[in-house]
This record gives sequence, structure tokens and C-alpha cells, in this order.
Amino acid sequence: MQPVVLGLDVGTTSAKVSAFDAAGERHGEAEVGYPLDEPAPGEAVQDPSVVVDALMAAAREAAGEARTAGRRVAGLACSTAMHGLVALDADDRPLTPLLTWADMRAAAQAERLKAQHPELHDRTGTPLHPMAPLAKLVWFREREPAIHAAARRWVGLKELVLHRLTGRWVVDWSVASGTGLLELDTLDWCAEALELAGIRAQQLAELVPTDQALELTPAAAETLGVDQGTPVIAGAGDGPLANLGVGAVRPGVAACSIGTSGALRLMVERPVVDPMRRVFCYCLTRDRWVVGGAINNGGVVLQWAGEALAPDLGPHAEEELLRLAAEVPPGCDGLVMAPYLLSERAPHWSAVPAGAYVGLTRHHGRGHLVRAAIEGVCQQLNLVLDSMTATGQEVREIRATGGFARSQLWRQMLADVLRQPIGFMEHREGSGFGAALLGMQALGMIESLDVAADLVRIADVVEPDPEAAARYDELLPVFASLYEALMPVSAKLRSIGDGRSPAQ
Repeated sequence: MQPVVLGLDVGTTSAKVSAFDAAGERHGEAEVGYPLDEPAPGEAVQDPSVVVDALMAAAREAAGEARTAGRRVAGLACSTAMHGLVALDADDRPLTPLLTWADMRAAAQAERLKAQHPELHDRTGTPLHPMAPLAKLVWFREREPAIHAAARRWVGLKELVLHRLTGRWVVDWSVASGTGLLELDTLDWCAEALELAGIRAQQLAELVPTDQALELTPAAAETLGVDQGTPVIAGAGDGPLANLGVGAVRPGVAACSIGTSGALRLMVERPVVDPMRRVFCYCLTRDRWVVGGAINNGGVVLQWAGEALAPDLGPHAEEELLRLAAEVPPGCDGLVMAPYLLSERAPHWSAVPAGAYVGLTRHHGRGHLVRAAIEGVCQQLNLVLDSMTATGQEVREIRATGGFARSQLWRQMLADVLRQPIGFMEHREGSGFGAALLGMQALGMIESLDVAADLVRIADVVEPDPEAAARYDELLPVFASLYEALMPVSAKLRSIGDGRSPAQ
């Protein structure tokens, strides 16, 4: 029977599992969703058992489809969302829900770390932002000392998944490099970060390479319907694996994704430190690293526009809003939106900023408001691109994925704003395919991860329109200036909204 590898992609709102062979063909797939709970402003959490159970259900279904197709599951490889944190007690039972990357309650702690210990960004590659487990741990130490003291172990989503599959508490270098607790140079836990977090290295999972092969437990094998002893490849974080999944593995080839959030990333051969601390640097393997930035506000901005600006249009509001936006010229007749509805990450890495329209006049209608929102998302990615190139990295090609790719307007706008041709994949495999490829290399099914560049097929290339690109170039300094200009107002409004003084 021909071997396949199950690529496990455990994201923010669903677990997707696909069975791939060494030629990149899929022979089974399944997806199970789960909620992202927001019990209070700034909180974004999940029940860890619900998430892991969803993964197991999806993996069992995908493995069954592969078996029906006459394929043998030769291994499993894991991609998970990064930056999660959960405290476990002495019996490894959760003391807290899983705090996801979107949980912003550690905003004050992150701002203080950024002011007092900026060098940690350089040493760990992780921005000092409330998404990072380092900031979350400091928050627990200060705001929930009883939980902090009772926690025997601190883990994230990857550790929970690997423990269910293998019975071991391990974490790969890639996910660990997004915690703010790992030294880039040594790929070991950072003593200074651990001291600030108030924890010991023994409270964290064992570090392993991303291509480390572990063994599926008999119980997990029975649940999934695969052979006992099937290898489980530790895998990596979803961001680095997304680059691999779209074939953005060669120098100068960047991957851009816009789903609910967005990101722009470039693979490099060694860790890169940005002296301005605008981009992250995460590990994929010892000789492959990913530099770039993630933004909080991607497709969620269009979703908000549908709910807030067009409740009368019903469930298909986004399609109508995109049609209205397409009737408005690039630049929206002088209207600009800072799209910080969920605060923002790259390149400023702060939970303080809020969204704003600037330049609004009576002339502007619904189409202007929508287009300005989408342009704002693209311009934010443009700031990330400029931050990447400022570190000395050349970006010669961009490959894009995500739900936004269904819209021709967004495709063209992204090419115009980034001033480069954008390639769109024939299939949107993403992180799950990247995980499978990493697993195939670990199992000897492919010679090198470089094959990803040849396996991923580009279906369409969108060229920038010179006139629109020139208009967006003219607007970029205006857009870039909004962040600093609005920060004092955002901070004051946030303190009024939550009843705290700005210093808290």
C-alpha cells in the first residue's frame, strides 16, 4: 500500500487533517471546528480538551478515508497555532483554559517588558507582546499568584496534542521559539526570561527538533485506527509551516496569508535580528528560520464591516460590500482607515491601538468605508514587508493564500499595495501540507524540504496596476503616520473604557 502522512493542522477555530503522499496528492481529509470563547474584553480562550478531541476526531476520519483509498498511514506530523498557554496541576489537569494568541489581558505586562527588557526580543526572536507566553506568565505571576504557585507545568497547544498522541510532554523548537522563552542562539530555554516569568525550566516541556520522531501510544493508535507504533513527527508552528506549505522555501520567496488575521513571512538560513524590533524570527529547522510579521486584523475587518455597516444585507453582506468597494477608486477619495479593531501586532507590537477612519467627509459612502477598511489591511501588510526588507532581506516573489483569495478585488489590491506580482496557489493547503512535508522528510519519503517549491502549483499570478500602485505609494506615509498619531487617543479611550488609568 502506498504510504501517506497525516498533516495535522490545529488552528484557532478548527482542526484540519489531510493525508498526503510524497507527490503532494491528497487521499483523505477532515475538519472539525470548535469555539474561541471571549468571556471578557481582552480574553480569548478555549477548553483544551475540546480542541484536542476535535483533532482526534478529524484525524480518525482522514485516516479512515486514506485507508479506504488503499493508502497506509506511515506517520503523523503536527502543525499547531502558536503562543498558547495553559497551567496544569500536579496531576496534569488544567488549572486554566487555554489562553490563545488572541488573548490580550497581559497588555500592561507586555508594554512594561518592552520598555524594561527590550533585548529579550533580540535574544528570543519573539516580540514583547501580550500574545507571547512570556507576557502571559508575568500576568499570572502578578494577577493570579495562586494559580501561578499551584502550576506544576506550563504548556501550549502543541504540548497538549503531542501528549495525547505520544504520552510525552515535549515541544518542538519552532513552537518554543514563539514563546519568548527560548534563546535563538542555543535553542534552549532563556534564563532571564524564565526568571521574569517566575518559573523553572523543569516546568516546561522537553525541547525536541521539529523532525523528531515520537511513537504513537497504543490507545491513540486504536482511537485513530492506525498501526501501533506509527511515528509522530513533532512538527512546527503553523506560521513557519505555512511557508513550507505554499512552497515559499527558497531565498527571496515570501508567503502572505489573509484569513481572520494575516501574516507575511520569509524563510532564511539563519536567525535574523531586526534592530528596530519590528519582525519576529521563528525556527522551522536548525538551518531554516522564518522572519516576518503577523497582523491581527485581516478578514475580520470585512466581517465587521458586514455586521456594522450593512446589517440589512443579511448573510451575504460581504459579497455586496466587495461589489460596492470595487466601484470606489484606489485611495477612497482621501479616506484612510487604521484597521486596528483587535489592536495590532506587526510591526508595532502593541495591544493599545484602536481602529479609526481619517479623512471622513459627507462625500464618502458605504463603498468608501468598506474599501478603506480593506486597503488598511493591505497597507498594514505593506508596513510588514518594508520592515522585512529593512533587515536586509530581499523579497523577489510573494505567494498568497487564505480566504481573501476568493475575492478578485482583494487579490488585485494586495498586488497593487505591495507593488509586486502575487502568485495564488492551485490548492490552499497551507500549514497542514507543510507539516506533512516535514514528516515525509523525517521518514525518508522525500529527500529535502526544497521539493515543496516544485510540488506547489501556482494557478494565477496577479500583476500590480501601475496607476493604483503609485496611488498607494503616495498614501503609505500617511497610513504609516496614523499609528503614532492615534496612540495617545487610543490609550486614553482604552483607559476610559475599562475604568483604569493609562499607567495600569
